Amino acid sequence: MLQDALAQAGYPQHVLVACSGGPDSLALASVAAYFARRGHVGGHPVTVGAAVVDHQLQEGSARVAADTAQVLQELGLAPVEVRTVTVAGEGLGPEAAAREARHAALEAAAANQGADAILLGHTLDDQAEQVLLGLARGSGTRSLAGMRPARGMLLRPFLGLRRADTEKICAVEELNPWHDPSNSDPAFARSRTRVEVLPHLEEKLGPGVAESLARTASILQLDADYLEDVADATFTSLVERSGLELSLPEEALRALDPAIRFRVIAKAAADVGGQQPSYQRLLAAEALLRRQGSAGPVELPGGVGVYRLSLAQLEDDPAADRPAAGDQGAPVPRGGARCGKLVFRPQKPPAK
Repeated sequence: MLQDALAQAGYPQHVLVACSGGPDSLALASVAAYFARRGHVGGHPVTVGAAVVDHQLQEGSARVAADTAQVLQELGLAPVEVRTVTVAGEGLGPEAAAREARHAALEAAAANQGADAILLGHTLDDQAEQVLLGLARGSGTRSLAGMRPARGMLLRPFLGLRRADTEKICAVEELNPWHDPSNSDPAFARSRTRVEVLPHLEEKLGPGVAESLARTASILQLDADYLEDVADATFTSLVERSGLELSLPEEALRALDPAIRFRVIAKAAADVGGQQPSYQRLLAAEALLRRQGSAGPVELPGGVGVYRLSLAQLEDDPAADRPAAGDQGAPVPRGGARCGKLVFRPQKPPAK
């Protein structure tokens, strides 16, 4: 699995293993160490380093990180770094905040070592949990597609491997993995999914549920990638820019298939600094296309206001009142170039 992942990534010369000391990442590190000792993958030279991220969220985390680093050094990985991070969590849940801090630390370690790829130890069980959580949240195709085997520098070669298999690898290699107590803490939705929900589904529906969920993610990845490619090309062909704002012609938006139209609206919001809108917010923004006359704003996450400017209304009544830009009181700009369009405007932050 690892050899295939490195081959598909173009045989990076130096790779970084992200290792927490848990069974999944420790098993991955031991497999990577095999190639490090050989010095090549399929005849292509390779060196393997590692990074251990200490989130400082549990008592004794520094000791766990130091012990893990020592094990990685004994496996033959070099260099091995311990990166200590502070998990902020402003505007994010604890899991998302920890993930953001961890990825930033791994990217810094990769840059420091000159690594061309970062290896992550996510397994098929992690993928199944991801899909279940997406279903529970009512997420769309992108979320249900789960984690990708490769995204940028991140490689996940063990997505086809069960968690029990990584534990067996550790046993065969005589490694003593650390078991994160948060993985069984019912305070976290992912932990409840792991400890309670998936075993219950396996008991009631029969074995193979995790494999089926992971297979669903693989199928949806193809669909999601295709839809994203079409939406990217469509957005690029339609967008018109003016300073910090952008607009999309409403006639062309109406002609789009809804699956593409919603994605184009989300891309427009992100382009002016917004966050991924919820489905309800996207519905509200898309509903502006069915309004009579100029309308808005619809507020989207990240401080983005969406307006509909109607060419017909302006032609019939040039002196019509202008809709205000929310609480800021700034008028919506008008003119021939902005009529009959959805306009996406970054809103001014509220005065302190």
